[in-house]
Amino acid sequence: MLTTSISDFRKDIKKYFDRVTQNFETLIINRGKDNGVVIMSLGEYNSLLATNYELSSKANEKRLDSAIEKLNNGNSFEKSLLEQ
Repeated sequence: MLTTSISDFRKDIKKYFDRVTQNFETLIINRGKDNGVVIMSLGEYNSLLATNYELSSKANEKRLDSAIEKLNNGNSFEKSLLEQ
């Protein structure tokens, strides 16, 4: 996670955007006490929204937890995809 002031961000906006998009970094621009802006890549944002959606219902959360537990315990299997 990167942190900068608004004035430093203005000076090097391209550098900060490049780091955010190329390195999946999150940038926090401080704008005073307990006030700021977060910048993240579109890919990270979409991933965050997808995760939020997947965990938005208890049923989804239980299915994901069950799948993770099976994977961690070696109770998984590989399946080939059908070619069209």
